[in-house]
Amino acid sequence: MNIHEYQGKEVLKQYGVAVPQGKVAFTVEEAVQAAQELGTSVVVVKAQIHAGGRGKAGGVKVAKSLDEVRTYASEILGKVLVTHQTGPEGKEVKRLLIEQGCDIKKEYYVGVVIDRATNSVVMMASEEGGTEIEEVAEHSPEKIIKEVVDPAVGLQMFQARRLAYAINIPDALVNKAAKFMLALYTAFVEKDCSIAEINPLVVTGDGDVMALDAKLNFDSNALFRHKDIVALRDLEEEDEKEIEASKFDLSYIALDGNIGCMVNGAGLAMATMDIIKYYGGDPANFLDVGGGATTEKVTEAFKIILSDVKVKGIFVNIFGGIMRCDVIANGVVEAARQLGLDKPLVVRLEGTNVEIGKQILNESGLNIVAADSMADGAQKIVNLVK
Repeated sequence: MNIHEYQGKEVLKQYGVAVPQGKVAFTVEEAVQAAQELGTSVVVVKAQIHAGGRGKAGGVKVAKSLDEVRTYASEILGKVLVTHQTGPEGKEVKRLLIEQGCDIKKEYYVGVVIDRATNSVVMMASEEGGTEIEEVAEHSPEKIIKEVVDPAVGLQMFQARRLAYAINIPDALVNKAAKFMLALYTAFVEKDCSIAEINPLVVTGDGDVMALDAKLNFDSNALFRHKDIVALRDLEEEDEKEIEASKFDLSYIALDGNIGCMVNGAGLAMATMDIIKYYGGDPANFLDVGGGATTEKVTEAFKIILSDVKVKGIFVNIFGGIMRCDVIANGVVEAARQLGLDKPLVVRLEGTNVEIGKQILNESGLNIVAADSMADGAQKIVNLVK
């Protein structure tokens, strides 16, 4: 789950992370009022969307008067920002962060992630702040410094100080920077984040170390522990189909292709998408119905797939272990009848109650193409769609 920058900063403030003063605004008038209340000679008008690269797309402006605040707010609110993270369709800006300007002396990068290679949390830092970390990794990998954190003891002060020295934080501010990193790590762990990224972390003329930007993503599987974080969810930033899927405990991610996929198990779903690509097709979604799906759940999954106007055909690929093939078959038949399915449908069933499942499909009277294997099913749906 993602949240907006201004929300992330409010979360980090609870842990003592220094951030500039700012206010959220949903209208131009609210933006001007927020700038008046901040009372600084310079304010920054920042678009709030769930994507990076906002500055390059024209979503961040520095205003030196209330008239400029009004002008920039008018320009940005309602604008569709297209960044490297939004895709070509972009995202409409519906809220702004009006933030006090600060005297920036130097920009840095600090991020906390989960590193699967070491099975540990890793804090990364770089003196190349303000630049996408992917670009730094590609062009100057030696400028990314990492500290692997022992989960038994957490991030230690000596590690944080070592990072601060390594990225050339001024000597007088090393301790401040180290405390900043320790607070960021604590927030990451206690809030079950999957990423906590500060880009840029800045050193100011007043000798402060603060987060000029903040990106927090949270592990969706841990949200039951954090009702305060769930309350920050902005449904307008999410795909409607993904929101609907979450209501039925379905793992769904929309993609750009035209072949809808319904699979049980994340690994099998990934393999199904790969084999569709291998045979020249393009998957329209990742959809894992899970191991405990009911007929109702399968029916809703079908509806969600078909709500995507790009879908030209559907491939159902089920390996029944915990999941029973007859339940899937009943769900497929029920959904096809309810929705008046008129698109190609290929079904491959294997596992528990497979013969009963196949019988249900055969006796349904629907135009369902049976597949003998995953490869056979992928080839058939690709050919039918083409």
